[in-house]
Amino acid sequence: MYRLFTLATLLAAAALQGPVAGAAANPGAAQGPVTDAAVLAEGAKVADWQLSHLGNFDYIPDSAFRQDTEGKRDWIQAAFYIGLAAFADVSHEHRYADAILTHGNAEGWGFDQRPRHADADATSAVWIWAAQHTHDPAKLGPTRARFDAVLAQPSTVTLEFDTDKHPRCQERWCWSDALFMAPPAWVALSRATGDGRYLAHADQEFWATTDFLYDKDEHLYFRDSRFITRRDSGGHKIFWGRGNGWVFAGLARILTDLPSDHPSRPRYEALFKQMAARLVTLQGEQGYWPVSLLVPQKTPETSGTGFFVYGLAWGINHGVLPVAQYRPAMERGWHALVAAVTADGRLGWVQRVGAAPDEVGPDDTQLYGAGAFLLGASEVSRLSPAVRH
Repeated sequence: MYRLFTLATLLAAAALQGPVAGAAANPGAAQGPVTDAAVLAEGAKVADWQLSHLGNFDYIPDSAFRQDTEGKRDWIQAAFYIGLAAFADVSHEHRYADAILTHGNAEGWGFDQRPRHADADATSAVWIWAAQHTHDPAKLGPTRARFDAVLAQPSTVTLEFDTDKHPRCQERWCWSDALFMAPPAWVALSRATGDGRYLAHADQEFWATTDFLYDKDEHLYFRDSRFITRRDSGGHKIFWGRGNGWVFAGLARILTDLPSDHPSRPRYEALFKQMAARLVTLQGEQGYWPVSLLVPQKTPETSGTGFFVYGLAWGINHGVLPVAQYRPAMERGWHALVAAVTADGRLGWVQRVGAAPDEVGPDDTQLYGAGAFLLGASEVSRLSPAVRH
C-alpha cells in the first residue's frame, strides 16, 4: 500500500493546483490551442534537459531533484531513449538521433546480464530503431542473438507466483510493466526482419500475461499477482497508475508495428479501446491520472499521465479512438504535463522507481518520465488540424 503524502508534498501540490485545475476545466481557453509548434518546443525542452542530465546519480548537491539511473542498457534509460527515438522522428532534429546512435555505439548494441528478463529486452527497441534509421542491419546482431536464444529454449514455467522478483519471472512476463518493455520490441524486430517467429512469441506471451493480470470487470491491469486479492484501506482494488500506463503505451507501440491483417489485431484493438474507455473516467480534475487509479488524488503524477496521453493521442491519430470522445481527456492531460515542466526543462512529479502506487513530489524526476513525456509529445504533435481546437 502506498505511503501517506507528506505535508510538504501536499503544499507543493496545492501551489500547482490553481492553474492546472483551470486548464482541466477548460483547457482550450486556459492554455490555448494545442499546436504542433508548441508541442515540439515543449518536447525539445524536456529532451534537452534530460540529455544534459544522464549521469549516474541519485542526488545532485545544491539541487532538490532526485533521479535514479541503473545500467545504461536497462529499462530506466531504455524508456527514455524509446521516447527520444519517437521524438527524433517527429522533430527531425539531428541531435536526438545522434544521441541515440552515440549511446548505442558506446554500448555495442548489447544487453545486460539477464538473458530472458523483460526489463533487459526494452533497450532492444532502441537498437532496432537505430538499425532502421541507419539502414545498418548489423546493429540487430545482438538483439537477434538474444531473442533467438529464447526461441530455441522456450520457457515452460506457469504464471503462478506472487512477485516479479520470483526467479520464474526472469523467464516469462509476469508483471504489467513488462508489456511495455518486451513485446513491442519483439513485434518491431519481426517487422524489421520479416521473421514471424518473433511476433508469434510476443503474441503468445502478451496474452498469457493479460489472462493472468487483466481485471475484466475494471478493464485495468493489476501490477502483478500480489495485488489481485489485495485491497487498500478504503476497500478499493489497487491498480497502479504507471503500471497501467506501461500497458496502455505498450499496446499502442505493438499496434504500430503489428500487421493490419494479423489475426490478433482485432483483439489488441478491443483491449486498447476497453482500457481507453475506462481510463478517461479516472482522470483527475487537474488533468493527471492518480497513482492508484481508483482513488482520487490531489497531487500530480506525470509518468502514468504521459503514457496515457501518448496512448490516447495515438488512438485518435490512427482512427482507433473517436476524436470527440477522447480529445478532451488527451488535451487536459497534455496541458497538465506541460504545467509540470520547469523553465529549464525538468519534468517534475514523476513517481520514483517502484512496484505500486506511492508518494510523489514536485522535485521527483526520472528518465522514464521524460520518455513518457516525449512519447506523448510525439503523438500530440501529429494531431491533424481538423482534430485541434
